Amino acid sequence: MSDAVVDELTDFLETNWDPDLTVAEWWQRLGTSGWAAPGWPVEWFGKGLSRDDTVRAQQAISDFGALGAPGGLGLLLAGPTIVTHGTDEQRCHYLRDIVTGQKGWCQLFSEPGAGSDLAGLQCRAVRDGDEFIVNGQKVWTSGGQVADLAMLIARTDSELPKHQGITYFALDMHQPGVEIRPLKEMTGRALFNEVFLTDARVPADALIGDLNQGWAVANTTLANERSGLGAGGGHAAASAAIPGTVFGHLERRAGDFAPAGGKKKRSGGGGGPAALFGAAEQMLIGLAQGNGTIKDPTLRQDLMRLHTLNEIARFTNLRMKAAKEAGKSLGPVGNTSKLSMSQIVRMSRDLGLRILGAQGMLHEYDDERRARLTEAIGNPFAPMVTELALFSPAPSIYGGTDEIQRNIIGERVLGLPKEPSNDKTTPFKDLPRNT
Repeated sequence: MSDAVVDELTDFLETNWDPDLTVAEWWQRLGTSGWAAPGWPVEWFGKGLSRDDTVRAQQAISDFGALGAPGGLGLLLAGPTIVTHGTDEQRCHYLRDIVTGQKGWCQLFSEPGAGSDLAGLQCRAVRDGDEFIVNGQKVWTSGGQVADLAMLIARTDSELPKHQGITYFALDMHQPGVEIRPLKEMTGRALFNEVFLTDARVPADALIGDLNQGWAVANTTLANERSGLGAGGGHAAASAAIPGTVFGHLERRAGDFAPAGGKKKRSGGGGGPAALFGAAEQMLIGLAQGNGTIKDPTLRQDLMRLHTLNEIARFTNLRMKAAKEAGKSLGPVGNTSKLSMSQIVRMSRDLGLRILGAQGMLHEYDDERRARLTEAIGNPFAPMVTELALFSPAPSIYGGTDEIQRNIIGERVLGLPKEPSNDKTTPFKDLPRNT
């Protein structure tokens, strides 16, 4: 960032940050100032900064000791999609509540028979005057239980080929006809949900983009998702507070969620939380040093491989930012970053279990039992390693499976032939259904 931008942000934080504000009050100040989403256009609650400067601004907020911007899928996915495809009226209606954390969002894309083949979705939205009536089932919905609004894609014309006839909506989750069922994972947590839509309603003015052209809009959301999920794609100031009306964080004290207990801290004085993958790497090194497994030369070699992959991911992310700022095509970088993330998680899993040894077979599934296990084995990091091991299959599935990423790279980058199919010309209603 330029010195002028740094000074502007510092002056804002000096004047406005107060840990005794409520989360809602602080996010109101941060969001309306443009610092919650500094990469967005100035006219839509942003600062028009480059992606690189956006990440630096987020880091500076964390380094200062202030609560970061609202986390979740609103700022990551819904906001950028609405900025790109929404009308001015929709931008006015939705974006302010995203940057101020007033509304939480989830993503209603995947279905039981339409995950990797997302365009095969069968959730229907039928026009009824000034509304659409929605019926169908969605699955693997992150944060559905705490969301106020959803990014919904539904089929609005089955006479068109499957990639057409899909429309993108903003759906109110607080209405009759929306049933949310948490899916308990083998980690013991329930991060994902099934969502059943039975005669749910969405107003016609909540249609994002054009009718039957939702696949192009959805691809904007997916591109932001892969960029955010890819190795090195996160940012340093992801908020610990949860946006929206459901979880109850908006009325709590902002300082309770801030780094270092909300005390002011100058940039360069230690920084904010470490990036996810770098933190896992450092934890594994510390564990290996603590129990002596670091003396194993093959383990040291694999730790170095993990470090190398993390560094490659970091530099790839920098290249992606530079290309985006220069207006160049990003090519397959989002797909390769997603594949890299999956590989890093699997390698971290394998290394963690090797380092723990027999302790890696022990795991508990709720906080109380996890605390007792930690006390019994005297290793507070062991539950983190075992939970990562149980969670490790997920990154290769969500956000587009590894197989889908390889198909995209093979077809769009390497020029390999697509599998024979007539699904781009055949009406969706005439295609065979997944069973």
